[in-house]
Amino acid sequence: MGLDRNLQRPVRLTLKRQSASYYIDGILKQDRVILSQAITLIESTRKEDYQLAQEVIEGCLPHTGNSTRIGITGVPGVGKSTFIEAFGKELTSQGNKVAVLAIDPTSQSSRGSILGDKTRMNELATDANAFIRPSASGNTLGGVAQKTQESLLLCEAAGYNYIIIETVGVGQSETEVKNLTDFFLLLMIAGAGDELQGIKRGIMEMADAILINKAEGDILPLAKQAQRAYKNAIHLFPPKDSDWIVPVELCSALNKTGIKEVISIIESYKNKTTINGYFEENRNKQQIHWFTKKLNELILQDFYNESNNQDRIEKLKQAILSKQISPFDAANKAIDR
Repeated sequence: MGLDRNLQRPVRLTLKRQSASYYIDGILKQDRVILSQAITLIESTRKEDYQLAQEVIEGCLPHTGNSTRIGITGVPGVGKSTFIEAFGKELTSQGNKVAVLAIDPTSQSSRGSILGDKTRMNELATDANAFIRPSASGNTLGGVAQKTQESLLLCEAAGYNYIIIETVGVGQSETEVKNLTDFFLLLMIAGAGDELQGIKRGIMEMADAILINKAEGDILPLAKQAQRAYKNAIHLFPPKDSDWIVPVELCSALNKTGIKEVISIIESYKNKTTINGYFEENRNKQQIHWFTKKLNELILQDFYNESNNQDRIEKLKQAILSKQISPFDAANKAIDR
């Protein structure tokens, strides 16, 4: 799918499909064009593309798992794209290869997305050691596109040792990104009201680090005040399974201050959790999570596709509307309970 000129309505693109070996070989040779083509393939909703996409993923699987996966989220206006560009440029300057999977929200009316992350990360987009891939979130909750996990695996196979997932933004269902990443970074800003009311506690509890961005100029005193407030709040949360104490730091992505410190924090986290076994345990749990999630989706899909079930569901809907049965009892009857 593509976008028309008004950047709103999806337009179907006709792309020539290649063999699985073409995509696999190109990815392993770190060809960014072929990597982009492969991600387009796995994002396709065409039934005829599904089997080919699975062959590509399976061919790349032995070459995955060697990256540090970082989820980055934050309130609207926090400067996620500016931070990721500064963060990514610092990583590439240290000899790393960085892939950014940026998730843009999908309009529920037009079904389109802006997909403008590359325009907001001009320097990183032209970096030979960086790869930026914007994707639409579609109907998927949690700020994660449906095929984000598969895209992550292809990027790892292409040799990117830092994978950054930029999410739609902080919301009630944003937490799904936690199930994709090793390190969850929460960006905040000061001076936008009551900081502790600006985000759900659940997301704060999941964060592996809280970073107050735009700590510069006249905002710096407010940023330091917010830093103290967050540090006090962190002490009220239960201990993490990773045995990690969440740091709260300041940075200015615009002035590129505090960026190197974030990289050091992530490296410290990875070292600590690798030694105590949490790193591998967490990834294993994530694999089972995605297996269970996909299994549930397929079971639900098969249930609705059964013609007998469709007829039964329609009758139950009418019974609900005529107040002959409650929605809860109808759900039980739909699966013969």
